[in-house]
Amino acid sequence: MKPIVRIVCGKVADLLRLSFESEKGGGSMDLVGKTCLVTGSSRGIGYSIAESLCQAGANVVVNARSIDDVHRVANKLDQRSPGRVLGVASDISLPEGCANVISSVVDEFGQLDVLINNAGVGIFESIEELSIENWKAQIDTNLLGAFVCSQLAVPHLLKTEGWIINVGSLACRHPFAGGTGYNASKFGLLGMTEAMMLDLRSKGIRVSIIMPGTVDTSFFGGDSKKWALTSDDVASATLHLLSYPKNAHPSRIEMRPSQPRSA
Repeated sequence: MKPIVRIVCGKVADLLRLSFESEKGGGSMDLVGKTCLVTGSSRGIGYSIAESLCQAGANVVVNARSIDDVHRVANKLDQRSPGRVLGVASDISLPEGCANVISSVVDEFGQLDVLINNAGVGIFESIEELSIENWKAQIDTNLLGAFVCSQLAVPHLLKTEGWIINVGSLACRHPFAGGTGYNASKFGLLGMTEAMMLDLRSKGIRVSIIMPGTVDTSFFGGDSKKWALTSDDVASATLHLLSYPKNAHPSRIEMRPSQPRSA
């Protein structure tokens, strides 16, 4: 039996819909009634994106490996957002996990309009310390999972002229000590995204990548980083991408904190 949590929220408020529509340009994607999947959305950037999409009127599918996390997030969105929410507990690092989440989306809503590949793992060890297991965990989640979800989503996105947005990092271009596995996965994600964009742009599917610098989440551990970007900043960039008209394709967004951390 598939570990799926289904929570139905109330109808989208007219005020929210009108507010979103007034901000978007002509011919842009009206998210009301569209179906958006956000992988790795139990916390941090993924949760903020899912919450913003739900507030904009989309049907939102949230995903995490833990069914408890899926329950928690779906219930939270049910209380705060006037949309329709489906929670799917599935491990994106496994091809069968990717297949489960994509098929669950289509079974529930009958379509897929936006895929946001956000699930990610970071294990920060030098080449001398990094085990094959930890290398594989990062490659399989950050790169293989995005590839398999995208490949399985393409037939559905062709029908809706949809969008694939990969959430990367400035680590896609900037290596750092201790980032052997993480940098490899993120450099690969950038290259894959740009190649996918060339494969699919003529078929009506737009593919983009968002590359934030330091974000104040628990991903890197440590104390709160008041100078850093927030998860909501990345969510805003995601909705901004989706506001572009069909003739415009911003394929890469790089984001940095306005004021870097003091030395």
